Amino acid sequence: MSERPSGQQHVLTAGDARAVVTEVGGGIRAFTVGDVEVLDGYAEGAMCDGGRGQTLLPWPNRVDRGRWTWQGDEHQLPLTEPSAGNAIHGLTRWSNWELVELAPAQVHLRFRLHPQPGWPFPLRCDLRYSLTAHELTVRTALENLGTEAAPVAAGAHPYLSAGGGLVDDCVLTVPARSFLPTDDRGIPLDLQPVEGSDHDFRTGRRIGDQQVDEAFGDVDPDPVVRLERPDGRVLELWAGEGYPWLEVFTGDTLAPERRRQGLGVEPMTAPPNALVTGTDLVVLRPGERLDLAWGVRLA
Repeated sequence: MSERPSGQQHVLTAGDARAVVTEVGGGIRAFTVGDVEVLDGYAEGAMCDGGRGQTLLPWPNRVDRGRWTWQGDEHQLPLTEPSAGNAIHGLTRWSNWELVELAPAQVHLRFRLHPQPGWPFPLRCDLRYSLTAHELTVRTALENLGTEAAPVAAGAHPYLSAGGGLVDDCVLTVPARSFLPTDDRGIPLDLQPVEGSDHDFRTGRRIGDQQVDEAFGDVDPDPVVRLERPDGRVLELWAGEGYPWLEVFTGDTLAPERRRQGLGVEPMTAPPNALVTGTDLVVLRPGERLDLAWGVRLA
């Protein structure tokens, strides 16, 4: 039997709900409730594209030129977005995650991130997925296994499904009061208020042909992003304490056959380029742990 591109498939079921979590990256390949596709995933025989369903550790989004400094030491990360000259989405999303425990509606995966060029901090990373009849919850933990303080951030990259059409006809609600415009390499500029801009989705409006690929800040406590589809289905992504940023991506830079079929909604503990700017980085002392939770549901 040939190897699946995303490795072992961990299938969770609860009532009519079904989710598939992968060995590679510990990501979500699929989440459906009955015949409703909640997440825009990818096929079992395909390699993950566009970061869909991946967990982003120990930082989400981009690091400008991959260069950053911590306590006077300069580091150079591999440029994993070579077209723009950036390091992107962390170091664990193409690695094999160890299966710790599997139950019908739950799975626990673990990965040890060892020091390497550009990243000198050993971390233990844990992912726990739990499924109910309408909701998939993701719990992420990062623990500093080293002897020095470690700056960390975390994110995830699910795509809410447009239901077979395009996101253009969906109504989007994002409870955020500011956003980060970016330069042509995806590096953020100054924070801007959403009020009076085309990035104000606080009351919910049709996406239309607008292209969005920015981080939103000043989010409500325990924010919930809503995507109302033309078929009457409503999808919600919630983020628990510790996620003050939400990246929203209409998928315009994906392969032509994938564009705008799902809406990337990415809970993040820090904004893009945080390793350079230091904005909202969490500093873990030796032995300290960061615990987070987010989820997606059919409302």
